[in-house]
Amino acid sequence: MSRSNPDVSLRTRLAGGAIRRFGLLRRAMTLGVRAVVIDAGGSVFLVRHTYVAGWYLPGGGVERGEDAGDALARELEEEGRIRLTGAADLFGLYRNAGRDHVACYIVRDFVQDGAKAPDREIAEAGFFAPDALPEGATRATRARLAEILDGAPKSARW
Repeated sequence: MSRSNPDVSLRTRLAGGAIRRFGLLRRAMTLGVRAVVIDAGGSVFLVRHTYVAGWYLPGGGVERGEDAGDALARELEEEGRIRLTGAADLFGLYRNAGRDHVACYIVRDFVQDGAKAPDREIAEAGFFAPDALPEGATRATRARLAEILDGAPKSARW
């Protein structure tokens, strides 16, 4: 019968924790994009995902080898069937949790190729008047809209 050495087990757990913390410190910064898409009537486009609660500005991660503008165009097409017809304006760069950052763009020049049908990622999507946002619009969504539409002070945090 073999008996485990409690000192070895403790050393192993401590070493594993240190390795995980070091990995988090060494992890590369990530970059995401989000868009405040505003139609001619002043309504904003929001999405509700299948995998997390709340209504969000459309967007997602910038993939390896992709620039932020290309990621924005891809995410808008995927999440809302929205195609840019003019330049998106960078509104701000925000720090999210940890080493994550979000580039927030304002989009006014676009066409939407029909309504977005629900799929594996997007449960619902649509345009909403800023004073009639759907229940569950996230804090960050409301904060970005207040900054852009109402002139609220810009935060550094997403």
